[in-house]
Amino acid sequence: MTADDASGSGPRPARVSPSPPGGLLDVLGVAAVVLDAQGRIALWSPQAEELFGWSAEEALGRFAARLMVAEENVDLVIELFARVLSGGDSWAGVFPIRHKDGGSRAVEFRNMRLLDEHGDRFALGIAADQAVLGNVERNLALSTRLVSQSPIGFAVVDTDLRYVLVNPALERINGLPAAQVIGLGVRDALPFLDAEAIESAMRRVLVTGEPMLNVNTVGRTPADPGTDHAWSGSFYRLEDGAGRVIGVAVTVVDVTDRFRAADEAARARRRLAVIADASVRIGTTLGLERTARELADLVVPELADIAAVDVLDAALGGRPSTEAPTGPATFRALAVTADRPSEALRAADPVGEPARYEADRLVTRCVTTGRPILVPRVGPRDLSRIARDPDAAAQLADASLHSYLAVPLIARGEVLGALDLKRTTNPLPFDEDDLALAVELAGRAAVSIDNARWYQSERGAALALQRHLLPQDPPRLTGLEIAYRYQPAQATQEVGGDWFDAIPGEGDTSVLVIGDVMGSGINAAAAMGQLRTAARTLADLDLDPSQVIRHLDRITAGLGEAMATCVYAVHDLRRARCRLCNAGHLPPVLVPRHGRPRLIDLPTGAPLGVGGVEFEARDVDLDAGDLLVLYTDGLVETRDQSIDARLDLLLSLLDGPRRSLDDTCDHLLGALRHPDDHDDVALLMARVRSDPGDAPGPLPP
Repeated sequence: MTADDASGSGPRPARVSPSPPGGLLDVLGVAAVVLDAQGRIALWSPQAEELFGWSAEEALGRFAARLMVAEENVDLVIELFARVLSGGDSWAGVFPIRHKDGGSRAVEFRNMRLLDEHGDRFALGIAADQAVLGNVERNLALSTRLVSQSPIGFAVVDTDLRYVLVNPALERINGLPAAQVIGLGVRDALPFLDAEAIESAMRRVLVTGEPMLNVNTVGRTPADPGTDHAWSGSFYRLEDGAGRVIGVAVTVVDVTDRFRAADEAARARRRLAVIADASVRIGTTLGLERTARELADLVVPELADIAAVDVLDAALGGRPSTEAPTGPATFRALAVTADRPSEALRAADPVGEPARYEADRLVTRCVTTGRPILVPRVGPRDLSRIARDPDAAAQLADASLHSYLAVPLIARGEVLGALDLKRTTNPLPFDEDDLALAVELAGRAAVSIDNARWYQSERGAALALQRHLLPQDPPRLTGLEIAYRYQPAQATQEVGGDWFDAIPGEGDTSVLVIGDVMGSGINAAAAMGQLRTAARTLADLDLDPSQVIRHLDRITAGLGEAMATCVYAVHDLRRARCRLCNAGHLPPVLVPRHGRPRLIDLPTGAPLGVGGVEFEARDVDLDAGDLLVLYTDGLVETRDQSIDARLDLLLSLLDGPRRSLDDTCDHLLGALRHPDDHDDVALLMARVRSDPGDAPGPLPP
């Protein structure tokens, strides 16, 4: 305990350190002069020497009036001095003072009486150059008006980042009066903005002294709490005349219009990019499901969080209609894409399965009217009109579905279905720009979907025709065991014109035919059917294979643009030989029972339909257990390997353990075919029975 504490005088006040000079007095150059009762100069400050020109040695002890005042003003000065000294009133004003250099300058004075401990009177004069003071006053007035009248928000914070000044423009921007903000830090004054980032910028400026210009901030203030605004802020450090850091000045400009214009421009560029992307990514194949998936993948997440491509079941059935459906509608979701797993994704219709929507559902209204349905903000009553059933509506509610858009898929005047878009995580509602983009994408995709739909319909018809024209239950052939396979192109391409046949001949002979009509589609399938019928008719005439090929050549030439390749073989069991003729086809393979597989060397000949070409037949020995393999080019031709390499692979696959014919067919197809093959294939195998009297088994379907 200190003596003060013991005496009860209380704690001593905290020691206060003097603050550095503020600099304003130095700018003004304020001088101090003290006169005694007789008007002599008793005290003279250094600033007085700077202001009046006389040193202290020259001024002290002299009558001030005679030293500093022109002769004509001495009486007035003495009168004013006496009034201050006797009455105690202060006096202030501008008075002309004579400088040591002989010139005169206007000086602003503040004069007052002083008393010492003996009661002696003195006069204190505080003086400053009137021109300098006027400049300071003008600058101060200009600064004050500039700050208060500026349309730009302006604020000053001290070194603790507390507001010390806020101009009216910033009051309007923030929606807060200056009195409510002064003395508060940024976090307390502006909790509705990113105060942490603002404070970080201010501290950086305080430390480095480097201004930070055009720092953008987006948010909402009490001035307009329902709308996002954008501001551009600049920060620069403030220093006094002595270079002491006193705070940070902040200027704020509302750039919402510019920000929105830039945002709109960026959105427009993104929309154009999406449209350009659509022309590349949608419709890359004629696969219906893949085209729908390309559309759904394109719009997620750029346009929606969840997208479904729903096609009317009637449209998938190939029943064209230029009238929109009425009443309830049955859809099949061809594709569903989401940016993440969610309840909304589980509420979507399973891909490929039919889903019935009643007439009051929004997607049904969309296809019924052929017009888009936009629900910017989904309410509880809207959920039941969006979902197919109450369970799906509950799932959409759990997923926070807040915006919905359905756009019809219309191609060639027919409503095919709808593009169904939902937003759950994207906080922005669908707007008119989103609607325009969705309509553009749906229109482009609808044409591709329609093309794929008609292609699949035509392909199905061509495939059905081809299968109908191919052998269903080939007859039993004397002395031969038969197996065959036909596979259409596994990629989504047109059905080709591949065919094969096995025909009983005269006596112990059998005819084997394989061919490939060039082209695809129904026309190729029809041409194939005519050639197969002609070959069966010619087989009954017991002609040499070369003669049959010549007849088929003439028949093909009469089919217009058709051309085909073909191998026609006649097996004679009694003579143990096979006579073959080739018209531009790949060579058959002979697999001897006791030997290596080899390609049968035949004159290739020209394709059927060329006309005027001679064809030559050759004999090949075919003993018991030998295998003859006929095939079309779809089995061996690929885009990335030579035909010689593929034929070598075919021979190596046949040069293995003896298998049943069915297993051999499957083995070749499994090894040589790929999911993306773009051609169909026909494969026909005939093995000479060891016991010609054995009855042949049933042929594969």
